[in-house]
Amino acid sequence: MTPTRTPPSREQLLYWLHEAAEIEHHLMCCYLYAAFSLKRTDPRWSPAQQQAVQGWRRSILSVAYEEMAHLALVGNLTHALGAGPHMGRPALPVDAGPYPAGFVIRLAPFNAATVEHFKFLERPAAEHLVDAQGFSPTGQYRRGVPEGRLSPGPRDYDTVGGLYEVLADSLRACVATHGEAAVFVGNPALQVDASLAPLPGVAAVKDLASALAAIETIVTQGEGAGSEHADSHFSRFSRIGDELAALQSADPSFQPAWPAATNPVMNPPVHSATDRVHISAPNIARWLDIGNALYTTSLRCLLQGFAATERAHKATWLSCSFALMRAMVPVGEGLAARPARDDAGGPHAGLTFTPLRTLALLPPAHAAELMAERLGQLRQRALELPVVPVPGENPEAWAGVIALLAQQQAALIALAGVAAPQAPAPAVLVPSVAGSTLAPHATPAPAPAVEVVKGRDLTVRFDGKRCIHARHCVLDAPSVFKANTPGEWIFPDTVSAEALVGVAHNCPSGAISYLRHDNGAQEAAPAVNQLRIRENGPYAVHAPLVLAGQPDGFRATLCRCGQSANKPWCDGAHATTGFVASGEPMSGATDPLAARNGPLQVNPLRDGPLQVQGNLEICAGTGRTVARVTEARLCRCGQSKNKPFCDLSHVAAGFVAPGA
Repeated sequence: MTPTRTPPSREQLLYWLHEAAEIEHHLMCCYLYAAFSLKRTDPRWSPAQQQAVQGWRRSILSVAYEEMAHLALVGNLTHALGAGPHMGRPALPVDAGPYPAGFVIRLAPFNAATVEHFKFLERPAAEHLVDAQGFSPTGQYRRGVPEGRLSPGPRDYDTVGGLYEVLADSLRACVATHGEAAVFVGNPALQVDASLAPLPGVAAVKDLASALAAIETIVTQGEGAGSEHADSHFSRFSRIGDELAALQSADPSFQPAWPAATNPVMNPPVHSATDRVHISAPNIARWLDIGNALYTTSLRCLLQGFAATERAHKATWLSCSFALMRAMVPVGEGLAARPARDDAGGPHAGLTFTPLRTLALLPPAHAAELMAERLGQLRQRALELPVVPVPGENPEAWAGVIALLAQQQAALIALAGVAAPQAPAPAVLVPSVAGSTLAPHATPAPAPAVEVVKGRDLTVRFDGKRCIHARHCVLDAPSVFKANTPGEWIFPDTVSAEALVGVAHNCPSGAISYLRHDNGAQEAAPAVNQLRIRENGPYAVHAPLVLAGQPDGFRATLCRCGQSANKPWCDGAHATTGFVASGEPMSGATDPLAARNGPLQVNPLRDGPLQVQGNLEICAGTGRTVARVTEARLCRCGQSKNKPFCDLSHVAAGFVAPGA
């Protein structure tokens, strides 16, 4: 694809961006489908085979999440040029024609040919690959638009990276000709950044530099980045292909995936197409129906989130969208584990990602109410869907989906400002599908390790399990806190009550607290909720905390290295494990908050990040403002490349931690 001789029109740029959005969207669906088709376990597998399949699932899911990030970045680019993001796409499968020469996009289960096809789609320009067998286009063609034509149209390119290269060159040419202010006319409040979207590499686009950075992120992560980037999509699929070939060479009977259908469809195919598999088994068709409804509702919420300008509203919509995406996981895995038809010996089912005919923005005045109504319908259907688990499936997962739908419906009802409907009580919490992180998982309370010492003016409480040895106590009040002393070691009457209160307030972990009985003021919530990022260490939070639904005082240090044995609190493991992470990340969205105090909800998500809701100022170790948020997901696996925000690296890392 060669650059245009003159800067393209804005309409042409938007045409290319819409095509890029469709490609990223399609690739995301294809990768999710392949990951869903992988079995959870098989009694015939060796430990090495089991470990390999688990690693492939994590790797492919992480690639799919990066495709979601690319879709979001393309949406930001589109907003920056003054238009709205494009979330629609043609139904799968897509033969060669709408996209570059030779591109065939279809849903297929994990196998050697599918992995080779993924390599072909993600190949850099220097890799001269032929697509895998079964993915060849039906004909040869070239796409092109005559130079100087007013109507926008496609241009041909050999790799997806070629499209982004022309986009970058065209943006440079447009800015050089018309000026940056004339090109980037979009409302900055529409942008989605990492504090709103827990996706790797998502950043706001407001000018040429940030636009080129967004394109560089997309290309480096996947499209066009080759073996010089060890974590590029091409490199990851190359490693998976090599590992699969080695394992199947050693054991030809090794089958890592269910025989999920290629080209599954929800509705009977037109003209009795022989290359489609209609999911017709009645019970399985009902599961496919709710899976596709979760998918399309997630897209509606995503579109509403991109369109909102009020940050708190954006956070609510986007959080709902990502929650529904997570709810799709057990449905997709469950479909792949079950036959598509009632006849024996046929292919298994699979999530078809059937799109809506149109995906238009809903009127803002009624959007939340309409979507809350839709989530209520989804929850009711979820309650009605019993299923017998297959080996390897988590029988608690579907109960987690039902709870998630209720939670997100409540959030949208609150956003709409209407009365909540009476939710039907579940007759049965039906067991369901495979090993999803959605399964309810109670966070056990840490064993009590609190010492209480009553003095003349106040009572001192010391919680040893929360202590991170910041040493303010033994350095600022050594007569009160006599470290390494056998037996009693806290003597509160050796200093004034005010001095001891000051020492307690300096304890970042909340290990030291107090109760005054001299008529003095008890500890109060701060005027501004703060989270300080410690260099190579934890998050230090100062706010009226509600942790996992329970009041947790005003001070806490929360683990961000992923190694604490006392999660979600820090236990100093960052020091012994050599955790390295800056306490001075770059600043992001710092728009003033409507309020700066109030309860701060912190919910550790199972095997995932810390979900924070409430007014919060995130500060660097020096006090510089990093972000002001009302909702965010903070990395606690230690692996995010966008710290302090989650970028879903915990999936690829196999992070394990209790939570909701």
